[in-house]
Amino acid sequence: MPLFTSRRSLFAAFGAGAAGLLPRAAISASSAEGEAEVCVLTPQSIEGPFYRDSRLVRADIAEGRAGVPLRLRLRVVEAGSCQPVAGARVDVWHCDAQGLYSGYPGQRDARAVDTSGQTFLRGSQTTDAAGWVTFDTIYPGWYAGRATHIHVKAFLDARTMLTGQIYFPDALNEFLYTQVPAYQGRRAERFIVNANDGIANEEDPHRRAFCAVKEEAERYLATLTLGVDHARDARSGARRESRGGRPERPPPGAGGGPPPELRRPARLTMKNRPAALVPGLRREP
Repeated sequence: MPLFTSRRSLFAAFGAGAAGLLPRAAISASSAEGEAEVCVLTPQSIEGPFYRDSRLVRADIAEGRAGVPLRLRLRVVEAGSCQPVAGARVDVWHCDAQGLYSGYPGQRDARAVDTSGQTFLRGSQTTDAAGWVTFDTIYPGWYAGRATHIHVKAFLDARTMLTGQIYFPDALNEFLYTQVPAYQGRRAERFIVNANDGIANEEDPHRRAFCAVKEEAERYLATLTLGVDHARDARSGARRESRGGRPERPPPGAGGGPPPELRRPARLTMKNRPAALVPGLRREP
């Protein structure tokens, strides 16, 4: 059951605080819709946990999960030429406000939640003539070992696809997670942000998969252009290991386990946390 009775009441509850605490520059990026396009190749990334080829063709994937409303707009274009790719199938999936993925057992911080048979926060759409797809969802939560992200697969044809992860501005993540009740009440602490997420830093050092986010009257709007290459067979990118051989760290209880170097993530102290969250700030020694 959603925490708020409507999107309007949700934003009335905390919208003024968001405007006051977050500088507009903290939630903007060069890939925002309407700005000059830069059609570069989007980096492949590991598939990550809990993908299902469920063919859930739908734009609204929230299924009533509690959280901040988010509209995700993705555009698929050819890298270099910027020509839109029409007719591509785009799948997205992500965790809810409490870090749960649908369809799997052994989740949440205590590994006691079973979401088998559920389909929330998953969906598939086909790009239109301009290369766009749109999903209505909620702002993703987090789970131990990873920065905030949404998973994406873009199937261009029978042999070529892009597998990636979409990241969000950490200043906005921090505000929502500390101010909106749907994201609170966790037993675990959040130590991993964009600055110290090993997968994001290895797979996407140029931040090409970091979306632009802006406020609308009743939701946030996140946009990202996915640059693809039809001439390249990208199947090898859809893997569960990074180029350095490090596996994706799944949510607790997903099976396997991280290697020793990821079991004790570096803590962000009160002293260095702002530098990790705000681009351009330097950490103090």
